[in-house]
Amino acid sequence: MQSSDRQAEAPGRGPRVLVVGGGIAGLGAAQRLCCHPAFPHLRVLEATARAGGRIRSERSFGGVVEVGAHWIHGPSQGNPVFQLAAKYGLLGEKALSEENQLIETGGHVGLPSVSYASSGGSVSPELVAEMARLFYSLIDQTREFLHAAETPAPSVGEYLKKEIRQHMAGWTEEEETKRLKLAILNNLFNVECCVSGTHSMDLVALAPFGEYTVLPGLDCTFPGGYQGLTDRIMASLPKDVMVFNKPVKTIHWDGCFEEASAPGETFPVLVECEDGGCFPAHHVVVTVPLGFLKERLDTFFEPPLPTEKAEAIRKIGFGTNNKIFLEFEEPFWQPDCQHIQVVWRDTSPLEDAAPKLQDAWFKKLVGFWVLPSFGSRSCLQGKPHTGRFTPPRTELCCPAGGRLTGSSLCGIRRHSGLSPALSSALLPQFPGPGEAGPTLSFDGQGSVGLGIWDVNVTGVSSLLSQVAGVRPGLNLS
Repeated sequence: MQSSDRQAEAPGRGPRVLVVGGGIAGLGAAQRLCCHPAFPHLRVLEATARAGGRIRSERSFGGVVEVGAHWIHGPSQGNPVFQLAAKYGLLGEKALSEENQLIETGGHVGLPSVSYASSGGSVSPELVAEMARLFYSLIDQTREFLHAAETPAPSVGEYLKKEIRQHMAGWTEEEETKRLKLAILNNLFNVECCVSGTHSMDLVALAPFGEYTVLPGLDCTFPGGYQGLTDRIMASLPKDVMVFNKPVKTIHWDGCFEEASAPGETFPVLVECEDGGCFPAHHVVVTVPLGFLKERLDTFFEPPLPTEKAEAIRKIGFGTNNKIFLEFEEPFWQPDCQHIQVVWRDTSPLEDAAPKLQDAWFKKLVGFWVLPSFGSRSCLQGKPHTGRFTPPRTELCCPAGGRLTGSSLCGIRRHSGLSPALSSALLPQFPGPGEAGPTLSFDGQGSVGLGIWDVNVTGVSSLLSQVAGVRPGLNLS
């Protein structure tokens, strides 16, 4: 089979290497290979028109909004992302300071600046701090069973709930306060689900939980945008390495392929693209997302992968975190506010019967983080952990333009309009049928994906009004 895309040809001898996927993994592999003299002929095939994958900094709102990756967790010398960011001069003085790098967080998320109950009004900071101390002390205990012969519970979630029930026996407050304590603990469960990337802590085995290594350093951000990291890696690559708009259809491996420009030379791999272009190579590094592999496993490799590798792809799971951005004409929070927690009073981590996701997805909002002011604009970033959510990432969320597009690792799905059947069951305050608003899509396993196009201001505004007892003015038209 001959190469039909001369753009990929590299004259001269030496192994040809292809990297499939131009996200941070693909760019990192390409940068390392380009520095090695044994690999002079390298190409990165990226399906889209841009590199960086889930690292994407949007700048069309007057400031930087991180659509994808946001923080460096554990910014210290043991963190390769921190090392690269420091090398390229992408961090501020505080993040680079030795003091910041030595802070031990234990992997715990800091306390919120303020907490609002779903019934309106704020929650006592002392009560929030008390429940956080309890919860994180229990989380620390779960790491002690790494090498234990037996564990008191099979999962982290079951252990936490067992311990919380024991602590409840000593609570002497009135029933209303007890319920509020459980609601705060439920929010902390949701936060830990985000940290662990899981739908439920009941799915996280207790015995190996202690393998998680927490690096020191207080989480930091990129003042100029996280995308500066991938841009700098891109700039370090030779100009002809990246090949954009080249979605790969099939990787033919374990074969013997030829091309007209290299008579007599054979290649064990041929990468076939959706547009018909073919790239012969000696080696291929595949860095596509796991969800993509799951969906395309039967057709992406020819011959099929060995059974043990295919089974590993099928069995490995991943959690889901999404983002919601709210823009306000006037901030309702105090100037020193950084993190707003949302506490849903009718929730409890001890409740076994989980409500239907389409009815209660917003109750998995772990809170909102205040973004730097963009001149006359003030924005909050919310992080709903929504479980088995078909789109595992948000490709574009524009507070100013009002468009949020759900992007699935298994392909792109776009939704518009609100189905009549769900208009009342989901959130009555969102626009009705025929208007622009949210919609839910379900896959064959009952998973749910939320996509929003041209969100009407009343929907998100009313949601926060219900939570915080305020009526913000959002510019989402």
